[in-house]
Amino acid sequence: MLDQFTLSYREYGVHLNADNSITCLEWCPGVQGLSLVGDFNNWNPNSHSYDELEFGKWKLEIPPNEDGSPLLKNGVVYKIAVKKNDQIFEKLSPWTTYVEKAKTNISVMVFYHPQQPYQWRDHPEQPYLPDNNRSLRIYEAHVGISSPEGKVNTYRAFADDLIPRIKKQGYNCIQLMAVMEHAYYGSFGYQVTSFFAPSSRFGKPDDLKYLIDEAHGAGLIVLLDVPHSHPKNVEDGLNKWTCDDGGYFHSNARGYHSQWDSRLFDYTNLETQRFLLSNLRYWQEEYKFDGFRFDGVTSMLYHSHGLGDCFGSYDDYFGLNTDTDSVIYLTLANYLIQKYHPGSVTIAEEFSGMPALCRPIEEGGQGFDYRLAMSLPDMWIKILKHQQDEDWNIADIVTTLENRRYAF
Repeated sequence: MLDQFTLSYREYGVHLNADNSITCLEWCPGVQGLSLVGDFNNWNPNSHSYDELEFGKWKLEIPPNEDGSPLLKNGVVYKIAVKKNDQIFEKLSPWTTYVEKAKTNISVMVFYHPQQPYQWRDHPEQPYLPDNNRSLRIYEAHVGISSPEGKVNTYRAFADDLIPRIKKQGYNCIQLMAVMEHAYYGSFGYQVTSFFAPSSRFGKPDDLKYLIDEAHGAGLIVLLDVPHSHPKNVEDGLNKWTCDDGGYFHSNARGYHSQWDSRLFDYTNLETQRFLLSNLRYWQEEYKFDGFRFDGVTSMLYHSHGLGDCFGSYDDYFGLNTDTDSVIYLTLANYLIQKYHPGSVTIAEEFSGMPALCRPIEEGGQGFDYRLAMSLPDMWIKILKHQQDEDWNIADIVTTLENRRYAF
């Protein structure tokens, strides 16, 4: 059951079958109807309507054309028309795998099925996965800003120009930021709108596969930055998919992060769990990522999102402020990542020092391999740039270096 549940990305969304028929499946509760619209039917919301199933699910089967070709050709632009309160709203499927900006600057789904699928290479040496006696040396990278020419760089240019340099400098791991499609480029990818779509700003999906293939050929691990904590609150994506504040998110004030201007997932919702856990497996199985850096974990762990908390005692970690729904989700995510891809690396961006964050799940921990010590770079930059050697405060340095609790 878990296997099928976490492979839901193969069923949900819009899929081309071997006989050139097309199957569409969505979860969209509380609406009057769904239909597929695009250039192929002159954007007519009455042309290709979904059938309503149980539990808020909708399904559409489209047979091949008379000549045997699929209705949706590679590169065709389309959206899903959602009807609610007798109004039609054009939306992106939560499960869409490729999104582009149209000339009107509105995001549209693109049916991406090249005639020849990407052929992964067999590498004689698999990427180095460290054991407990060795450490990762991580090169954090944003593909778009990696060019010295002052332009938005591409996946392929990064692979050809940067990977040899990264390898030569002694790194054994690349952490890629801003891969999932996001509405605002300046957010560094932290306001995701389409979780299954690699950003089209840097190239096609196969270009990202080429980058990862080249990195593996150089013996490098590739980690994906995963913002499962705060998707963007614009309608040009997952937000308001059901034409209200609910869907995959909490429908009340708990569903909004006021400081980050973003939405917050309802981790108790079965369909949210399906979506997020399938998302992790999708990136590992379709793109061969070796693991993840989970962004904003502190914000997930506490109802206060860690804002204004001092974390001076164990009471600050284990109390009513702890968001147990998020703790359970993160633990389950780590369990499934290791179950289906043993040896994967998971890193938590977490600054509170939550005890047992990186202890094994069977010991009661959450199962992360590493905790990203966010404050260390800031501390060293501040000291080296702005303080004389004799002004260094050793007590402050030790406190920052030891910012974690026993059983960490």
